[in-house]
Amino acid sequence: MTGAALGLGTMAQAAGPSVPADTGAVQGGRVVFPNWRGAADPTPPPSPAPMPPAERVGFAIVGLGRLSLDELMPAFAQTKKARVVALVSGSPEKARLVAAQYGIAPDTIYGYDEWDRIARNEAVRAVYVVTPNGRHRDHVLAAAAAGKHVLCEKPMANSSAEAREMIAACNAAKVKLMIAYRIQYEPHNREVTRLVRSGEFGKPRLIQAFNGQTTGLPEQWRLKKPLAGGGALPDIGIYCLNTIRALLGEEPASISAEIHSTPGDPKFSEVEESVAFTLRFPSGVLAQCGSSYGVHESRRLQVHTERGDIDLYNAFAYRDQRLVVSHADGKVEARDERVLGHKNQFALEIDHMAECILSDRRPRTPGEEGLQDHVLMEAIYEAARSGKPVAVGPPAGAGTGLDVTRGPEAEQAG
Repeated sequence: MTGAALGLGTMAQAAGPSVPADTGAVQGGRVVFPNWRGAADPTPPPSPAPMPPAERVGFAIVGLGRLSLDELMPAFAQTKKARVVALVSGSPEKARLVAAQYGIAPDTIYGYDEWDRIARNEAVRAVYVVTPNGRHRDHVLAAAAAGKHVLCEKPMANSSAEAREMIAACNAAKVKLMIAYRIQYEPHNREVTRLVRSGEFGKPRLIQAFNGQTTGLPEQWRLKKPLAGGGALPDIGIYCLNTIRALLGEEPASISAEIHSTPGDPKFSEVEESVAFTLRFPSGVLAQCGSSYGVHESRRLQVHTERGDIDLYNAFAYRDQRLVVSHADGKVEARDERVLGHKNQFALEIDHMAECILSDRRPRTPGEEGLQDHVLMEAIYEAARSGKPVAVGPPAGAGTGLDVTRGPEAEQAG
């Protein structure tokens, strides 16, 4: 919850008799209620205050695959500052059906070659690129040329060279570029970051992160190198890499790695099945990471500190995160579960992009954040190929300190 949200909650609570207990009152452009709960229960968050639809940032969804239809389109129903106003697809039949299902005007359906029409649609202020990785570069460059802000799925592209092109194109067009690292907006992961950086349980010493699943259909695009750029590493291993960088705020100094694919399995003739890599940070933290397309689904983050153990189950999943902190409490070992209200992480990241457009802010996860992950993933591949550690570090000219590739901290919707 943001300071603003906390302030509203406090305002409503402190208002007392001036705010009717059950009907509430209009204050600061929203309806507020006094806290009806007793002192033994947590203070409830403020009631939602979405922007009127006409004032929200209009997005065009570029690509109508599983992620768009299963997660993003439903997530827009939970956003407060954004709405879908256009669809871009290579399948007119599918696009017409989705447009009808979500009340999107038929004349705002576009093909991938109709960026000139998209440019003329003033209702489209931003695009969300959700196509295969190998096509991100072309779609981002086209969106920038059309004068539209860009939210692009991870991984940013197929290489650091493509990522640099995308950043340059958006800078030249004076449009914002944000990479959709949803985990950096997810409440449980943000709480892990807060705990680590606060030093409440001492300094972190060792981090373990794993993201794995089974992959079946051999014809899917994620197993084709020209479209995916790689296998388990850029698709799901990137969550381990990016999340650890984000929670520490620093960049690794060196990387070692190993890669393995089951011999004879045709699914992995072009891309890797499994990757394990170790990140060594200047602060002394060691991070051991693993990712695989050949294991039962598991997505877990563990941070071992001087005085505690921070364990996040389903860390990289779309939902159902569980955060458990183990620590000494006098003569007993305490295991505290931090219960946080569920919030749709896709809606949170979309609203952050919308807020950055409305207030002309740099996104928390700009193109430079995606570029750095590509640089580090290339180092992981090189370390696995050579069998030797590869020296890395912060981007040249990025300066010193924490979060050198990130924009200001995102607000958390109340």
